[in-house]
Amino acid sequence: MERQQILDLYRWSPGVCFRHPDKGTVPTACLKELRPRGAGRHEVRACADCVIAMEDIRREAARRAGSEYEPGHLGECDE
Repeated sequence: MERQQILDLYRWSPGVCFRHPDKGTVPTACLKELRPRGAGRHEVRACADCVIAMEDIRREAARRAGSEYEPGHLGECDE
């Protein structure tokens, strides 16, 4: 699958990448929503480069395990 096809599997909105906060607000995908007690909610978001890097890790792990790789399942956010 090509890079853009993988990125199209995610919902994108402005946010701050958890791995590159110095980039400021960029298009990001929500990966996880944290709800610390008494602190509301906090979204863990990733930029396109990080989403692709994490998908590459998943693809390689699936290959090593002899499993089928299916992109698009990094996050669990319901935006």
